[in-house]
Amino acid sequence: MKLSGRLSAAVNFPLWVLLITDAFVVASAFYLSALIRYRFELEQVALYVGPLLPRATSFSFWVIVGMVSVGMYRARQRPHFGDMLARVVVAICLGFLADILFFYLFPSLMTGRGILIGAAFIACLVLPLTRLYLLKFFDISPVRRRVLVLGAGQTASRIGVLRRKSDKRRFEIVGFVPAGPAEWEYAERSNFSPLYETLEEAVDELSIDEIVIALDERRGAFPAQILLEQKFHGIQVTDIIDFLEQELEKIDLSVMYPGWFIFETSRHSSPLHSSLKRFFDLFNSCFLLALMSPVFLCVVVGIIIEDGLRAPILYRQKRVGRNHQNFDLLKFRSMVVDAESETGARWASGSDDDRVTRIGRIIRRFRIDELPQVLNVLMGDMSIVGPRPERPEFVEKLSAAVPMYDYRHCVRPGITGWAQLNFPYGSSVLDAREKLKFDLYYIKNADIIFDVFILLQTLEVVLWGKATSMSGPNTDDPDSDTEKDVRLFEKK
Repeated sequence: MKLSGRLSAAVNFPLWVLLITDAFVVASAFYLSALIRYRFELEQVALYVGPLLPRATSFSFWVIVGMVSVGMYRARQRPHFGDMLARVVVAICLGFLADILFFYLFPSLMTGRGILIGAAFIACLVLPLTRLYLLKFFDISPVRRRVLVLGAGQTASRIGVLRRKSDKRRFEIVGFVPAGPAEWEYAERSNFSPLYETLEEAVDELSIDEIVIALDERRGAFPAQILLEQKFHGIQVTDIIDFLEQELEKIDLSVMYPGWFIFETSRHSSPLHSSLKRFFDLFNSCFLLALMSPVFLCVVVGIIIEDGLRAPILYRQKRVGRNHQNFDLLKFRSMVVDAESETGARWASGSDDDRVTRIGRIIRRFRIDELPQVLNVLMGDMSIVGPRPERPEFVEKLSAAVPMYDYRHCVRPGITGWAQLNFPYGSSVLDAREKLKFDLYYIKNADIIFDVFILLQTLEVVLWGKATSMSGPNTDDPDSDTEKDVRLFEKK
């Protein structure tokens, strides 16, 4: 059996290369700016600036934080130069401002504004070009996990969801092994290629890093012995659910079954995680209240100017929280008064909703209407990060239509969340089903680091005014029929 290098088995290898390259480019830009400022006289740099390494490291760190906050380290981003340039400029500006604040806290590391401005300018010129080159290189690079799929039926066809170059940046499908006549017929009809008679034949002929189990029917077709042998030799063996979760950053409901989720580990029920998350929520909600108080004031004034002194500023609405407990969610009122007095409960449809006021369109676009929910966080009804809470009327409908929907109520709902970063306003059962995939992914992978990552990236939604990233809306799933998912779920 041939073995390829283990380097290709590093799942996030492209992202790590991007991050390290970005940090190196930004730090080098700082060094170059300092040298240009003092005409490449190292003695002058040492005399008037001091050691460059800690200053360059600080600048590089804050720029990387800015890059995270505008979605520059998402796994499936695509190299569109115009969008990339805009995001890099915003990230560098954020890093520039954060670095200045950092220097005020640690004056011994103070750097002249001229050097910082020069470093920011150089980084703005170089970073987009290096990132564009690297992303295009990763799209054709042979340094990927070589994946063999055990199965070639309907379950294996879900890998077809990953059909763009940016989707396949971390792996390469090298073959399929059908199990039984039905899968052979399906594979030939669907043009799966290359096909192998047996798993033994495939592993003997191919250099592989990973085997993905994607069988339509496992009884009598699961080659446990050879899979154990491959695992013993260092080949990763992965279930199709885990593989799609890893690559899509969501959980594919069409191949998931309840038993899989039962045996999967999650930190959300850990007492330590609950305590840390509550501290995280209290700290950030207090910080947001202090930081955004001028914005609160501006919104209040805007609502009063448009609707008068007697019109309500806040809007209270019943939502379903943790363990199905209802609570009053607080928002700045962005619709006309008594918007549902005639039509009743309706799906929200973003700023294009005909019930939205003029000031409401602005605050909805940048998600400012959600800010009063920090009070819900302080009261313990919500978290900073979590699935968005829905209204009881919709929860009843969605629980009946969408498998596993009730499971999202095992954690506190959040002001922002993984689904909000990846999907726009939901306006149907199909949208709720798509968002559930991201909510289940968040619940399964919940930890404080993930919360920080989501909170930072929420700035991307605020700045760009929509739930999208450089990878584009993560909705390119050809199997978007809720009833079909229900049938598949019930079969399993």
